Amino acid sequence: MTISFFHIDAFADHLFAGNPAAVCILDVEQEEQWMQQVAQEMNLPATAFLLKQGPNWSLRWFSPTVELALCGHGTLASTHALREYAGLTGSETVNFTTRAGLLTASYKGEWIELNFPAISTEPAETSKELIAALGTTPQRVVRGNLDLLVEVQSEDVVRHLHYLPSDLDALKAATPGVRGIIVTSRADEGQAYDFVSRFFAPATGIAEDPVTGSAHCSLGPYWGARLGKQELIGYQASKRGGTVRVRLDNDRVHLSGQAIMLMRGELQA
Repeated sequence: MTISFFHIDAFADHLFAGNPAAVCILDVEQEEQWMQQVAQEMNLPATAFLLKQGPNWSLRWFSPTVELALCGHGTLASTHALREYAGLTGSETVNFTTRAGLLTASYKGEWIELNFPAISTEPAETSKELIAALGTTPQRVVRGNLDLLVEVQSEDVVRHLHYLPSDLDALKAATPGVRGIIVTSRADEGQAYDFVSRFFAPATGIAEDPVTGSAHCSLGPYWGARLGKQELIGYQASKRGGTVRVRLDNDRVHLSGQAIMLMRGELQA
């Protein structure tokens, strides 16, 4: 049996940017251990597994070490893969059944819009361990149900934060019980985006994630309230970098990005 797979750069309009994901389209349900082994072999920030179930697609995401509860770039990549695999014309809404509930995606021109849950945040403690691990003193720290969001003084601080894979254990110890740490600031005046961020995910074994759609489920409401805006543009300032458009809609967040395919092939299952 062979399984079609795609390697897609999500939240990118050209290759080798944004966040890479593998997408595997299954004919039959596979065991969790096998999917985790495939994700480890792919060694990308996320490997998505799609299985048609009636009118919907079952969607699960795995990092190389764990199954993910919510993954924006894996969903964006899955939508683009279905356009290549199932011949989506661009007008359909795709329904995904996931661990995070029903998620939808649709093409808006060259952009894919995801309908995700908004994540509210509450003030959290700024610990000495967090300051030491990040190497900077936050202006504000809040916490959502997935991540810790850390606002720092400026875009320059976000961009030049010196975080190395060797710091992974220290950051993980300083932030128990969260998936990841979002470091963010308001964009410099004159930029084409409203805020900038980076994302570190020690709990999932990822030192730095290139572009994290699900982090914008927290970033959108946070900066929307701070800036008094319902529509925002975020830029994730990793080495690969990527742009995420955000539109707030009560308890939902509409995240938009572009995607491009690097390769497609077959797994020998």
